[in-house]
Amino acid sequence: MEQEDQLNKLVLWNDDVNTFDFVIECLIEICGHTPEQAEQCTILVHYKGKCTVKTGTMDVLKPMHDKLISRGLTSEIV
Repeated sequence: MEQEDQLNKLVLWNDDVNTFDFVIECLIEICGHTPEQAEQCTILVHYKGKCTVKTGTMDVLKPMHDKLISRGLTSEIV
């Protein structure tokens, strides 16, 4: 069994500032999502308030988190 406790989650939070298209674009560019994945995550963020957009090690997620923040999005690593 994999050691899942070493995996973290990159969580994207909803805001009232950024457009759907901008968030989708960021998820594709920064997190390597397909357009479909990015759209699904953006819809979840909008309706549920947050969505896990990526799981992985801290080394992988930290740069993504920093880039999302730098573009004005709200994310956290849990």
